[in-house]
Amino acid sequence: MTNVFGLEPHGPPQQEAGDSRPTGHEQVVFCRDEPSGLRAIIAIHSTALGPALGGTRFHPYDSEDDALADVLNLSRAMSYKNALARLDHGGGKAVILGDPRRDKTEALLRAYGRFVQSLSGRYVTACDVGTYVEDMDVIARECEFVTGRSPAHGGAGDSSVLTAYGVFQGMRAAAAHVWGAGTLAGRRVGIAGVGKVGRHLTAHLRGDGAEVVVADVDEQALERIRAAHPEVGVVAGTEALVREPLDIYAPCALGGALDDTTVAALRASVVCGGANNQLDHPGVEKMLEERGILYAPDYVVNSGGVVQVADEIGGFDFERARAKAAGIFDTTLEIFAVAQRDGVPPSVAADRLAERRMAEVGRLRSILADGRATLRRAQR
Repeated sequence: MTNVFGLEPHGPPQQEAGDSRPTGHEQVVFCRDEPSGLRAIIAIHSTALGPALGGTRFHPYDSEDDALADVLNLSRAMSYKNALARLDHGGGKAVILGDPRRDKTEALLRAYGRFVQSLSGRYVTACDVGTYVEDMDVIARECEFVTGRSPAHGGAGDSSVLTAYGVFQGMRAAAAHVWGAGTLAGRRVGIAGVGKVGRHLTAHLRGDGAEVVVADVDEQALERIRAAHPEVGVVAGTEALVREPLDIYAPCALGGALDDTTVAALRASVVCGGANNQLDHPGVEKMLEERGILYAPDYVVNSGGVVQVADEIGGFDFERARAKAAGIFDTTLEIFAVAQRDGVPPSVAADRLAERRMAEVGRLRSILADGRATLRRAQR
């Protein structure tokens, strides 16, 4: 187990494989257990607001350098997401190198749990791509710092429920900012990706009176939408969807959804979706602004899931967590107002607000004398 320490307070926005620049992370831990085949990296970006919280991604990376670059970027983003979600948590993330369909075993997950436990609560893990609530239950057999567990073990279960609810609240805020009313009634919304988040989001939008059109590469996902909402329109692929006359475009599948080509083709007034890391490269946010397209920062509006798993730490209550996720509406409105006041894109305004909270609230930890109170603060 090896620790690597960064030097800068926040580091660059994105780290590429092989990039040796300091990243501002507090701690990066390389975990290896040969008998089980475990190879993992845990990155703690910040504990300024409390224990680092973020999911464990299980993915067949091409190299350890690629895995390291991914976990550094993801953990940094979690610091900002948790800060703007008003959680008493810093940002962390973990990646397990391998194919979850082939390499995931009880022994590997339990070995990973022991590495998480060795950090003594500085990092709290949860589900991410390639891991599920059942996996968290296995990890929890070796580790107490696990959330996102199954209802059978006192957990919240599927976090996509409140992720979608938060995106819907972000859309309502965008509608209030652009059209003067926090409703999607009569608006045409295009959803790219109707997996779990996109499916729940469709239900919220239809319930609010929006017209919905969707696209997905997974025919089974489309069939589920057709069965539940036969009135929803379906187009052949994302490229066709972005060219549709839309009020709101919602990327809810892969990251990097907003690239130069997509932004140039977009016919929507607002972009607000559940996918992570939607901006393909720095500068895309300025392209959106130049085209008059309002961008709701993804790590703000899709934070309902982390609100849900954070609530679970203190004993899950769905209505309490849902009420916290509803706050995404006010946070998103605040970001739009700051962006308008300061003449910057909403993504820049969101970063500034997150950094301010980390600085203002984070400095209070220097007063804390009892280190055991760290996790208790996050549970309140």
